[in-house]
Amino acid sequence: MRLRVEAEVRPTEAQEKVEVAIRKIFPTLELVRVGNSVVGESTDVGSLSRLHQLLRQQAILDSARSVMLARKRGGSTQIMLNKQVAFVGKVNFTDGESPLGPIVATLEAPDLERLIDYLAPRTREGKPIREITY
Repeated sequence: MRLRVEAEVRPTEAQEKVEVAIRKIFPTLELVRVGNSVVGESTDVGSLSRLHQLLRQQAILDSARSVMLARKRGGSTQIMLNKQVAFVGKVNFTDGESPLGPIVATLEAPDLERLIDYLAPRTREGKPIREITY
């Protein structure tokens, strides 16, 4: 499993606030400035634990699953998160259209379907049918 998170720091933003937004969703990532962006990478599935938890707390497993499957390309998928919503510790998917730009998280895995099942399993009446470990 490989995770890469990237968010552009717009001229009207403070880098620290962009980092806070990313860390609210991916708290264990080591972040670095690369050009106009803040970037973090990890190969530890534990770096997805807060996202895993938030998808359940917010009851958005179906939405998360459909976004990840729709953006799947080979062994990777990409999700875009609203930066302002992430700053307050919530997940909100975007198509990239937000005033401050999105947080872009790219997930790669040899068995991407299993990773998607771990993060956002199929549900019945909003509840996971079967939780798996990854």
